[in-house]
Amino acid sequence: MKTVTLPAGERVPALGQGTWQMAGDRGRRAEEIATLRLGLDLGLTLIDTAEMYGEGAVEELIGEALAGRRNEAFIVSKVYPHNATRDGVAAACERSLKRLQTDRIDLYLLHWRGSVPLAETIDGFVALQKAGKIRHYGVSNFDAKDMQKLWSLPGGKATATNQVLYNLVRRGPEWDLRPWCREHRIPLMAYSPIEQAKLAGDAKLKDFAKRHAMTAAQAALGWLLANDDVMVIPKTGRRERLRENLAALERPLSAAQITELDRLFPAPGGARPLEII
Repeated sequence: MKTVTLPAGERVPALGQGTWQMAGDRGRRAEEIATLRLGLDLGLTLIDTAEMYGEGAVEELIGEALAGRRNEAFIVSKVYPHNATRDGVAAACERSLKRLQTDRIDLYLLHWRGSVPLAETIDGFVALQKAGKIRHYGVSNFDAKDMQKLWSLPGGKATATNQVLYNLVRRGPEWDLRPWCREHRIPLMAYSPIEQAKLAGDAKLKDFAKRHAMTAAQAALGWLLANDDVMVIPKTGRRERLRENLAALERPLSAAQITELDRLFPAPGGARPLEII
């Protein structure tokens, strides 16, 4: 299993499991749980979620899926900005721990920057870390200026990752965020790597994939997985799709294939704001 090294030195899977929009249909619940468990079996042990997802329902689903297997997983969850005061983040974390049926979260992120001062949120994260409630902390949807501000604060340099929207058609992070994160050795975590399945149907990508004996989804994932400092968290609630995603690791793209994809989906020229969905 390809891994990415966090700033503290821990290695985590480069390919994980996203869970946004799970737990919304009772008829799919059993398959979603089976998919998460199969992911553990196959080494996709990084599981990403948030208190926002289904207002806690997805965390509950993950807790059920991990029953008896908690130590096999690396759990990532995220706190709402409006809960990110020092006391609020502690209370939110306790609620997430209860829903996840665990005593610790491996990586706890601020979901996006809100009105609560970053210094207060980081103080809350540090307190949770000292109490053993979380193991690492980080942020999500931060642009380069946000990261610079975070880095200037006490505790900011312990940031483990920045989770952002990043894929073949959302290359804004490459303008200034990726260079900054690389310089400071903070890996990115790419959400919506297949653009909520839209890239799986993209004509250009499907043609590329057909010529190279892979699926469009595998090509999109492989492009991101070619980086040593990017974790990729595609969401799927179907076991067959999860196996398809895993195959992107088993057949890494060549340098020539990556160059071709860069030509087909060029990075934007000039500065672009970080996109959020």
